[in-house]
Amino acid sequence: MASGAGGLIASAFIVAGYTMRTMIPLRVFGILTNVVLIVYALHHNNYPIMALHIILLPLNVYRLREMLLLVRNVKRSVSGNLSMSWLRPFMTERRFKAGDVLFYKHEKAEEMFYIVSGKYQLVESGIELPTGTIVGELGMLSPDNSRTQTLECVEDGLVLSVSYRKVEELYVQNPEFGFYFLRLVSARLFQNVERLQTELADLKAQAAA
Repeated sequence: MASGAGGLIASAFIVAGYTMRTMIPLRVFGILTNVVLIVYALHHNNYPIMALHIILLPLNVYRLREMLLLVRNVKRSVSGNLSMSWLRPFMTERRFKAGDVLFYKHEKAEEMFYIVSGKYQLVESGIELPTGTIVGELGMLSPDNSRTQTLECVEDGLVLSVSYRKVEELYVQNPEFGFYFLRLVSARLFQNVERLQTELADLKAQAAA
């Protein structure tokens, strides 16, 4: 009787896990399921099942911690310096040499970049991007996903890239991340608009003088 009840409870945990749509609740329920099945398998001397969930338990804990850190860091960025360094664990290293073009104006945008070292310039506007800058994120939100400027490397350096598909996966896995990501991108957009308005005012003042 106890064996049947235990199996029913374990099955209920597994079925409930499949109904979870977002990553944090799924990982929490996965951890609970691992614990329940370890106890159940131990009670019934089912060592293969027990070994499987002993392996899966720390994996679920690690993934849960990773997602919680992601949400915490993006929240901190929204209220802080607008850095997107929290995306670094999900990005790929790419090295560029002076004269290399990272992307061209009007081409289809499929990834964004985080500048680690070197110098890079937006050709059409002449703006030089400092290290620690994310560039190319607005292409993800534009209607046709096209680049608005050309980005060229003017001094050898390292960048990290992440595809829009990966960012979309993070959004689907955790809507809270998506909400803060949109807030952060919007804040960066307004920051750019404010900078351009300041530069335009300076040019007008110089012309008047």
